[in-house]
Formats: sequence, C-alpha cells, structure tokens
Amino acid sequence: MHWYVIHTKPRQEERALLNLERQGYACYLPRIPAEKLRRGALKIVLEPLFARYLFIQLSTGQSGQSWAPIRSTVGVSRLVTFGAEPAKVGADLIETLQAQVGDLAKEPARLFSPGDRVQIRQGPFAGLEAIYQLGDGEHRAMVLIEILGKLSKLTLEPSSLHVIENQASVK
Repeated sequence: MHWYVIHTKPRQEERALLNLERQGYACYLPRIPAEKLRRGALKIVLEPLFARYLFIQLSTGQSGQSWAPIRSTVGVSRLVTFGAEPAKVGADLIETLQAQVGDLAKEPARLFSPGDRVQIRQGPFAGLEAIYQLGDGEHRAMVLIEILGKLSKLTLEPSSLHVIENQASVK
C-alpha cells in the first residue's frame, strides 16, 4: 500500500474525503484549527493544511481497489501525477504530518495577535491605524488608537479591522 495525492475542486476537500471514504478508500486530510471571521464574529474552524489536496492510500497490486472511480468522485478534480506516474508520498511523511497536526490542534492560528498593527475599515475611525490588544468576546475587539497624542482604548467589531501586512512604517 502506498499513499498518493488527490487534487480536489476548490473548497471541496471535505466533500471529496467523505465520498472517497464511502467508496472504501483510506484517506487522510490534514486539518488545523484557525481563527476566522464568520458573520462578524471570530470563530475557530478546522481548515485543510493543504488547500485543494488530500492523501489516499492505494494498493498497486492486481487485488487492490480500482483507481478509475477516483476521477469521477464528487469533489475530486484528479489524481496528481508526474507524467503518467501517480505522485507517491512516503508513509513516514504521512506519519509526521499526523503527529505535527496533532500538536497544532492544541492552539489555533489566531487572526489577530496582541501588538499587531491594524487598520480600521469601518465607522467614524475608518482609515486610521491602531494596535490590536485583545478579543473582548466573540463580537468585539479592543484596540489602542492615538487621539490627540494619547493612546485610547477603543472597542470595535473584529470585521472592521484589517491587519497591516507590511509592519515597516513609512516616514
């Protein structure tokens, strides 16, 4: 038995996994928890570690399952190949991924971290920069904003904030 790589349709990793498992294939979809904005609130959701990819275990012998149904499975785009040869993945890599994903599941990746520079996108302070402090419940975030030379606390909806990617300030 060897592991191979399946390329899925956009955002259909879960659907492909479910349909392949229903057909009796052994599959692995590494997922990690991440903080996302959903309907204006910060939520922890499970996301695929590799967008549009999952792993499938297949036998190469005559007695193994047929590879033909894989392409027509709902959610699957194709079996990843190099030329005519399917892309093999070592079992040791799958084991390492399973161990690493297990460690990552303990602490989700946060959308905002204390100290991040953010830009306010909505409301009376739209366009101003602030420093993210902490989440104040599911529907609020506390930031520090400079007003008249003094840092002031401001509570906003997380959906009104955007992390400034380039942390280097322009003067």
